[in-house]
Amino acid sequence: MFDIRKIQEQVIYQAVKDKSNEEVANAIVFGPDEQAKKEDNPAWVKATMERLENQFDHDTVVQIRRNCQCGYGMDEKLTLVEELVAASASLEEFGKLDKANAVGLFSDNGELYLQFPFCPCPMLEGVDRLETDTWCQCTTGYSQVLFEKAFQCQVAVELLKSIKMGDDKCLMKIIPEKDIWK
Repeated sequence: MFDIRKIQEQVIYQAVKDKSNEEVANAIVFGPDEQAKKEDNPAWVKATMERLENQFDHDTVVQIRRNCQCGYGMDEKLTLVEELVAASASLEEFGKLDKANAVGLFSDNGELYLQFPFCPCPMLEGVDRLETDTWCQCTTGYSQVLFEKAFQCQVAVELLKSIKMGDDKCLMKIIPEKDIWK
């Protein structure tokens, strides 16, 4: 059985270390005197994100969190998105496919969106509400990797809504840098 907390500690540690050093990574992931090891997951998530936000500017925080995506189930999702691309002739058509809609993808006014009616993050079970979208940025990183592989071009992902921040759903805008169907 895999330990999601241990995985998150490792990916956050590495992402922070890549932007700073081991000392800063330790301080953010484990807290002063490694007190974070005693925290349950909800308390750890909130405290770790607060330490991260206090250490770095907003853009760096977003970059760090986007690099924290774990890649869980990526191959299966990539196969599905590639299948959807092959079955469509445009972004609109892609976003209107029943299989796309079934997994939360849809197009509106020529733009592609991904939504979830629930928070898909197992680390946020037990977290009632987040004050910022910092934790949720890992899903934008995951989506960016997924769609860049499937679309074979650069993709920007914007987090528009988060259930854990009080919204009715999680919603991201997926923005390919080019028309992949041409």
